[in-house]
Amino acid sequence: MKRKTFIPYLLVSPYVVHFIVFVAFPVIFSIFLTFHDWNIIAPMRYVGLSNYIRLFNDTIFIKSLLNTLIFLAIHIPLQIISALVIAEILNQNIKLRGFFRATFFMPVIVSGVVVTILWQQLYGFETGLLNRVFIQLGFGKVGWLTDPSIAMPSIALMATWKNVGLYIVLFLVGLQTVPAHYYEAADLEGANHFQKFIKITLPLINPTIFMVVILSTIGGFSLFIEPYVMTGGGPLNSTISAMLYIYKQGFFYYHMGYAATLGFFFALLILTVIMIQKRYVEKDR
Repeated sequence: MKRKTFIPYLLVSPYVVHFIVFVAFPVIFSIFLTFHDWNIIAPMRYVGLSNYIRLFNDTIFIKSLLNTLIFLAIHIPLQIISALVIAEILNQNIKLRGFFRATFFMPVIVSGVVVTILWQQLYGFETGLLNRVFIQLGFGKVGWLTDPSIAMPSIALMATWKNVGLYIVLFLVGLQTVPAHYYEAADLEGANHFQKFIKITLPLINPTIFMVVILSTIGGFSLFIEPYVMTGGGPLNSTISAMLYIYKQGFFYYHMGYAATLGFFFALLILTVIMIQKRYVEKDR
C-alpha cells in the first residue's frame, strides 16, 4: 500500500523539479534582483527602489517601449488580416491547396536568424533586390534599414512574412469547425460570400481570432532577433525593442538588477495589454 502511494509522487517529481529549478526560482530571484545592484562579479548591493526610479527616467527604455508599440500597431493588424484572408482562400476547393498551405507555412519552420539575414540582404541600400527593382521602375533608393522613419515598418513587414503561416493554419482550423448548414441556410436567403463571411464566419471563429491576437501580441512584445541582427537597434535607436534593450542592459553592460527590473515591468505591461484584449476581443459564441 505504501509503495502504491509513493509511485504518483515519483511520477510527478521530474516536473516538480523542473518547475522549481527553471520557473519558480528564476522568477523569485529576478524579483529579488530588482532591489539590488549586481554585475555578476562584484557582490550584490541593496539599492531599494532605485532601479524602479531609474526605469521611469530612462529615455532609451521609454523609446524602446514606443518602438515596440509601433511595431505591434503595424504587425498585428497586417498579420491577422493577411492570415485570415489567405486562410479563407485556402479553405475553398482550389487546385494545389495542400501545396499552397505548405508553402505559406515553410517560413515559420526556418530559423529566425536565417530569415532575418535574408531580408537584410533584400533591404540592402546599394545592392538590395528591393532597391534594384525600385530603380528599374524609375524610383529612387529607399533606406529600408537606414531611415529612422522606415526601419521599424520594414522590420514589421519582414516579421509578418515570417510568422503569417502559423496563423493561416490556426485560422484554417477555425474555419473548418464552422457548421456547413449555416452557409446552406444563408444561400437560401440569397446571401453573397462577403455577407456570409461577415455574419457567419467571423462570429463563429471569434475564439480563434482571440487566440491569434494573443499569440501575435506576445510574439510582437518578444521582438528581439530581427532588430538585433538587422540593425542592432539603430539608426538612432529607432528599432531598439524593449526586449533588445533589456538584453543589452543585462549582457552588454552587466546591469543585472536593472535588467531584472525592466523585465519585471515589461512582463506586467504585457499582462495588462492581454487583459485589455481579453475584455474587448474575446466574446462568447
